[in-house]
Amino acid sequence: MRRSFSLLLSSLLALSALLFAPQASWAYPFWAQQNYDYPREATGKLACANCHLAKKPTQVELPQAVFPDEVFKVEVEIPYDTKVQQVSGDGSPTGLNVGAVVMLPDGFTLAPADRLSDELKEETAGVYVTTWNEENPNILLVGPLPGDDHQKIVFPILSPDPATDSNIHFGKYQLHVGGNRGRGQVYPTGEKSNNSAFTASAAGTVSAVNAGENGGSVVVIKTADGNSVSETIPAGPSVTAQVGDVVAAGAALTNDPNVGGFGQLDAEVVLQNPVRIYGLLAFFAAVALAQILLVLKKRQIEKVQAAEGI
Repeated sequence: MRRSFSLLLSSLLALSALLFAPQASWAYPFWAQQNYDYPREATGKLACANCHLAKKPTQVELPQAVFPDEVFKVEVEIPYDTKVQQVSGDGSPTGLNVGAVVMLPDGFTLAPADRLSDELKEETAGVYVTTWNEENPNILLVGPLPGDDHQKIVFPILSPDPATDSNIHFGKYQLHVGGNRGRGQVYPTGEKSNNSAFTASAAGTVSAVNAGENGGSVVVIKTADGNSVSETIPAGPSVTAQVGDVVAAGAALTNDPNVGGFGQLDAEVVLQNPVRIYGLLAFFAAVALAQILLVLKKRQIEKVQAAEGI
């Protein structure tokens, strides 16, 4: 009895959280977080590319170098034509959502809110950033967000300080960035979403195109041995196959409704030692002073030579 009450209470608390305190990032990248312990494969491919099959461009902007314990920003640009619409889960047209993932080097983390400048607070307003998991606080995720208003996503980052962490050293570090627009074509389970083209599983002749459940369709293919194969197509893709068409195995039965995609790239940032900058400035000052003294000495010699009539 006590266990049943505890389960009921837990369910009510979870339902309350969903209804009254929803998190924008639960929809994306929920699938990737739940199915991949680490988002980057040995080949360099990010996990998002396993479901978002189309390749699209993504850009990133960040400083060339940063100082220890400094707040800086990483801007991920996700360009696409805002006039296009994607297929939603129920098959109706809707605007594209966007999301981004930024894999920071070890030691780099999301900047705390009390360290953000007024400009950064304004640029990140309405953007909820989460981490991949507790073991990887340096992997940041954002999404889904309305693409019309967030084709550029700003991540406020705090650089580490080698003075307080012996595992951090000055030098060049690499970031891995990914940007997504639109829904995926495949679920992590391997099933196609309704945002994908559907094909024939067997060769034959299309004998019927019937209405399916929830606005979908069922394409019936009669094979050469007289058997019939039914292909269930959800609402969203438009059926292009017609009765009487001869199709091969793997031939498209629908159009491809996908208008989004995923892009990834690598970037670099230098964790710069301020002492090296001061030393470089001192070196430049010494060189400039030496050049000035050399010119003055040369003019002095010229004056002496002129006075002696040489």
